[in-house]
Amino acid sequence: MAHVTSQTPRTVPGFGLGTIFQSIGNTLVMIAQANSRVRRVETLNAMSDAELAKQGLKREDIVRHVFGDMYYL
Repeated sequence: MAHVTSQTPRTVPGFGLGTIFQSIGNTLVMIAQANSRVRRVETLNAMSDAELAKQGLKREDIVRHVFGDMYYL
C-alpha cells in the first residue's frame, strides 16, 4: 500500500496581491487628503490676523487646527 501526501504552498497573511493594491490605494488616499489639508493651511495663512480671529484661530494654531485630527500636535 502506498501513501501519498501533498502540500500546498501557504501564503503568508498580509503579503498577497490584494494587500499590495490595498496599500497602494491607501497611500493614494493619504496623499490626496494631505494635499487638501496643505491647501487649507495655505488658505488660512493667506488671511490676515483679523480674519483668523473671526474664525477663532491664531496664526500659530493653523497647522494644529487643520491636522489635529490626524496627528497629536
